[in-house]
Amino acid sequence: MDKFKKLDIAKQQKILEAALREFAVNGYERASTNQIVKEAGIGKGMLFYYFNNKKELYEYLVEYSLTVMMEQYFGMADLAEPDFIERLKKIAAIKLKAQAENAHVFNFIGTAMLAEDAGLPPRLQKKYEEMQKKGYAMLYEGIDKSRFREGVDVEKAFRLIQWAIEGYQNDLARRLTGAKLAAVDFGPYWSEFYEYLDILKKSFYREGEWEK
Repeated sequence: MDKFKKLDIAKQQKILEAALREFAVNGYERASTNQIVKEAGIGKGMLFYYFNNKKELYEYLVEYSLTVMMEQYFGMADLAEPDFIERLKKIAAIKLKAQAENAHVFNFIGTAMLAEDAGLPPRLQKKYEEMQKKGYAMLYEGIDKSRFREGVDVEKAFRLIQWAIEGYQNDLARRLTGAKLAAVDFGPYWSEFYEYLDILKKSFYREGEWEK
């Protein structure tokens, strides 16, 4: 795999994008290396010159994707923000940025982490668990629970708010399917999103807290 890193960056990206797309769409077992080389515009011998087999390629993609997510996006979260909904608002913007800039990585890692047909070696499992811990910290570390109404089960409220926001994001993704994200005016979507967040604040926060 060190040989692959010495390859021209543009060629690396072409191979990575083709492989990420194929595994994301078809999963590990059904993914076709023939399709990958066809999309990348290379010979099969070239692919297996850099990666000994399909599993080695897949594991390289997992490590590459985890590194991109943790180094490029996880560090953007504002852990100093004590308001849970405000923090989720900022995380949603980071997620949208990740989807727009690295759609193949984002789609692949989501599929890979749900897969059961390609067991990860311990070092990658450990790296995935580190990402989970960072993700948990992004969501919950330093949150001011006193903002919630008296009698509200805060842990359940966390879940309900997350589901609501993820539901909106999924709905937005469906509405924008096929659109060129660089050309989309997200202003109206963000306004709509913030209106939903205001409803969530009014539903769960103490009076006065949701106006901050």
